[in-house]
Amino acid sequence: MAQPVYDAIVVGSGATGGWAAKELTEKGLRVIMLEAGRKLDPAKDYKMLAWPYDLKHRNLVPPTELLKKRQPVQSKCYACDEYASHFFVDDKENPYTTPEGKPFDWIRGRQVGGRTLMWGRQSYRLSDYEFKAASRDGFGEDWPISHDELAPYYERVERFVGISGSKENLPQLPDSVFLPPMALTCGEQQLKKAVERRWNNRKVIIGRVAMLTQNHNGRAACHYCGHCERGCDTKSYFSTPASTLPAALATGKLTLRPNAVASHVIVDPKTGKAKGVAFIDRLTKKAHEVFGKVVVVCASTIESTRLLLNSATRQFPNGLGNNSSGVLGHYLMDHTYSISVGGVVSSVAKFPYAYDDGRNNGAYIPKFRNVFDKHPKFIRGYGVQVQARKGLFPTHLHNTPGLGAEFKRMVRETPDAPNFWIGAFGEMLPRKENRVTINKNVTDAWGIPAAHIDCTYGDNEREMAKDQIDALREMVATAGWDIQWENPNLSSPGLCIHEVGTARMGSDPKTSVLNKFNQSWDVKNLFVTDGSCFVSSGCQNPTLTMMAITVRACDYITEELKKGNL
Repeated sequence: MAQPVYDAIVVGSGATGGWAAKELTEKGLRVIMLEAGRKLDPAKDYKMLAWPYDLKHRNLVPPTELLKKRQPVQSKCYACDEYASHFFVDDKENPYTTPEGKPFDWIRGRQVGGRTLMWGRQSYRLSDYEFKAASRDGFGEDWPISHDELAPYYERVERFVGISGSKENLPQLPDSVFLPPMALTCGEQQLKKAVERRWNNRKVIIGRVAMLTQNHNGRAACHYCGHCERGCDTKSYFSTPASTLPAALATGKLTLRPNAVASHVIVDPKTGKAKGVAFIDRLTKKAHEVFGKVVVVCASTIESTRLLLNSATRQFPNGLGNNSSGVLGHYLMDHTYSISVGGVVSSVAKFPYAYDDGRNNGAYIPKFRNVFDKHPKFIRGYGVQVQARKGLFPTHLHNTPGLGAEFKRMVRETPDAPNFWIGAFGEMLPRKENRVTINKNVTDAWGIPAAHIDCTYGDNEREMAKDQIDALREMVATAGWDIQWENPNLSSPGLCIHEVGTARMGSDPKTSVLNKFNQSWDVKNLFVTDGSCFVSSGCQNPTLTMMAITVRACDYITEELKKGNL
C-alpha cells in the first residue's frame, strides 16, 4: 500500500510548530506533525497544585544534585526541578559537544508542546530598532522585513494567544493587542516612581506575558497559583497543547505523530526538492519515512540546523539548503544573562498581602541604551526584568502559632520585607564564528549525529555586561531598595534559553539561508520558521516574533501551493 503524500510535514510541536499546524490545516491543507517526544497526560504530568510532600524528595534536594546523573545540563534551568524535570530531555540520551573551555548550556524539552510547557511567557514585539539595527550602527545586516510588515501577523498571534500588558507608546517596544494588564506590586510601583522621576528615557512597566487575565478563546483566566513551569491544568498560559494544537486537530486535517525523532529531510535526487522526512521511532527505534509536498522545520534553533546539516546529500554536501550561502549553522546567538542584583524592599514590609506570590510575572524596563543616544563602548542594548514580591513561604512561617483561617491570615500578612530580583537581558551580536556543526563521532540514543556548538561572548557583550551591573545598582539605589547580593558575571551562552540564528533570513542568497518568507533559497519547498531564522537577536524575548513569522510564512506557503510554485 502506497504511503500518503501530505500537503505539508511540520517538524516539531513547540511554539512555531503548533502555529504552523494550526494555520496550514485551517487553510485546508493535510498536515502531519512529527514530534520527537511523547504526548503528555495533564492528569499525571502537570503538577501546578502539587505540594512538596507529594514528591519523593520533598523538593529539598537541589536539582543540580538530584538530577546530576541524567540531566546535568538541564538542571541548570530554574524550572527543571523535582516537579518538572520530566519536561526536559535526558542529557545522556541527547548529547552534544562543545570545544574545550567554551561551554554552552543547551536547555531542551521533548514532548508534544516542546518548551511551551515551561517557557517564561514574556512576550514582546521587536521594533525597527531591531529589524533595521544594521542601518543604525553599521554592524551585521538588516532583517529583510520591518515591523510594519510583521505587525498584522503579530496581531493575529496576540488575538489568539492572549497577551496581558499595558499600552505605553514606546518607539523601541511596539504595543501589542493586550488583555488587561496585571498589577505591579507595591515595591515595583516604588521602583517605577523613582526611576521615571530620575530618568526621562526609562520606563518601568508591567511585563507583557502570554497569560490570561480574563477568559479568552475558551480558556480560563489565570487563578494565580504561581507554578506555571509545572504545567497548567486550566490552560491559562499559552502552550501548544492548550491552544494551537486543539485548533489544528479540530479541522480534521492534522495527523499528530509523537515519538518521531527526525533524522534527516529526504531529498528527491531528480528535482533537488524535499520530498519527505525520515525519522526513528523513539520507543522501538525502527526507521520510518513520511512524505509531503512541503516541509516546514520548527524543531527549535539548534535542532533545526542539526537536522538540515544531517540532511547533506551529493547535491547539498554541506547541508540541505546551504549551497548558495554556506552560512547554515553560523551566527548563533543567545541573550546575555545572569547579570543581576537582589535583596529586600524594607520600605513596603508592612503593606498588606496582595497575592504577590501567585502573579507569575514582573515589571519590565525596556531598552534605553543606544535608543536615544549612542553609548561610547558598545552597540545595541538590553532590557531589564524585575520582581519584588513576598514569597509563598515567608521567613516567619515556622514561628507563627495557630490553625485554620487565623493562621493563614497571619502567614499571608507577613511583617517581612518582600524580596526583589532585577536582571538584565542583553543583545548578543551575530558573529559568524559562533556556529553549530555536526560531530559525527558522537550520536544520540537513536544513532543520529550530534550537534557541536562553538559559541562565546565577544567584546561588545562584555562591555554591555559592565554597564548592566552598574545600571541595576543605580536604579535599585534610587528606589531605596536594600541590596543583599549581586552577580556581575555572565552565565554560559545558552542558559537564557533564547538561542536564535544559524539559518538566517535575508535579501541575498549569497549571505542567507532563507528568503523573507522563510523559504530556502536552494530548496523551494523547504521552510524554516523557528528562531534559527533570526538575523539578529534584539534584547526582547523572541517567542512572540517566532510565532508571528510562522503565521506569515504559512500564508505564503498556502498561496504558493495554490499557484503550483512549490
